Amino acid sequence: MSNYKTVFFTLGILQIILGIFMLIPVLAQFFYNEIDSSFFGASIVTVIFGILFFLSNLDHDKKLNLQQAFLLTALSWLSIAIFGALPFVFSSVEFSFTNAFFESMSGITTTGSTIISNLEDIPKGILLWRAILQWLGGIGIIVMAITLMPIMNVGGMQLFKVSNNDSSEKILPKSKEIALRLIYIYSGLTALCALSYKVLGMNVFDSLTHSMTTIATGGFSNYNESIGFFNSASIEISAMVFIILGSLPFIAYIKFLNGNKRIFFSDIQIKTFLKIIFLSIIILSMYLVINETAQFNLRSIFFNVISILTGTGYVNAQFDDWGGFPIILFLGLMFIGGCAGSTTCGVKIFRVQILYSFVINQIKKIIYPKGIFVLKYNQNPVDNKFISSIISFIYLYLVIFFVISALLSLTGLDFITSISGAATSISNVGPGLGSIIGPNGNFSTLPDISKWILSLGMIMGRLELFAILVLFLPSFWKN
Repeated sequence: MSNYKTVFFTLGILQIILGIFMLIPVLAQFFYNEIDSSFFGASIVTVIFGILFFLSNLDHDKKLNLQQAFLLTALSWLSIAIFGALPFVFSSVEFSFTNAFFESMSGITTTGSTIISNLEDIPKGILLWRAILQWLGGIGIIVMAITLMPIMNVGGMQLFKVSNNDSSEKILPKSKEIALRLIYIYSGLTALCALSYKVLGMNVFDSLTHSMTTIATGGFSNYNESIGFFNSASIEISAMVFIILGSLPFIAYIKFLNGNKRIFFSDIQIKTFLKIIFLSIIILSMYLVINETAQFNLRSIFFNVISILTGTGYVNAQFDDWGGFPIILFLGLMFIGGCAGSTTCGVKIFRVQILYSFVINQIKKIIYPKGIFVLKYNQNPVDNKFISSIISFIYLYLVIFFVISALLSLTGLDFITSISGAATSISNVGPGLGSIIGPNGNFSTLPDISKWILSLGMIMGRLELFAILVLFLPSFWKN
């Protein structure tokens, strides 16, 4: 495995960082008098493995080719999910390894699905660790989407290369420079969100944990009722603002700081993202008013549309009681997701835009057979390679969704639970639909095999499908 020293060297660094972060909940344990050895023991184990990976792979040239980039991406998320489960396993709460891994995978992929049914009774250290996992997963996916995915040519992400002259061997030096800027921006937004929550009425602990899961668009909360527990319009407005900020392409923040002050008004992804939000709110409001649905208000419509579209998963109302159409609409929003290069998941806005333009062009060619129509995105021509990549990604996304739905159904789950569970896992949303995994439900009663299937869906959705599937192709491993 000498050709993969850079991969294991980087994994070692990630494990050491993860182990250090495991010590943060120890402070919460001291403060709330909940001291045990769970986080300290998990930290020791994680750091030891990290040091072994680090030291055994020091002698290498620190270059990363395309094949290694795919392997590193998959192993990073998988290893963090495995070691991130250790604090749950070692805690005083009785977590089976399946439940611990599910909770950890849901956290690091910023999905937000949980197997915990009594959040109010869970130790503060565990609640803080869930938030930390989502916060780390949020910054991790941003860095990966901006530095690795464009060079890996996954699902059309090559459109977002920072420089067209980059070669795969230059990934690490460039990603280090960009990652530092992203961490500063991400941390700054988190601090602002925590401050706003504190000012608006949350206690220090809740404002800290909820700010981390808000910016990461993860949705883990400390309460079974999620954000609805606070019953505060001002807190929900603050949450919506920072959820949207976390859903915008973070490269736009860098461009803004570099002097492009109009980037948030000119970026085609951002404009379409906001249009989808307002159009969905208008359509849903009209439907609920016409059908005289009593269990809703404009505040809950705004909040849940933004939360579901961005894959955050916070809830402030039982939206699955609103009727059949809202369920279909929310399923659709789950698939769309937010902007590329943000903390959100789903198909992503840019792919929907390009697919829409492609369909319009095909219709024009039927009407005007001799016409020449050039497909453009953000004023730049898009060639057939990009279009094929995007169409194949969306096709595969739907195929995997139906496969996961079928597998969940085979484990004994009902139709709504299977369909919404598949959608929420592959789109990394959090809550599903129905009485079991609905807005105020959880995944604790699902069979263990269902949880493993959903965990697989989470990591595949988070890593843009191809980054996982390509590893199973024999030709990928050939030199």
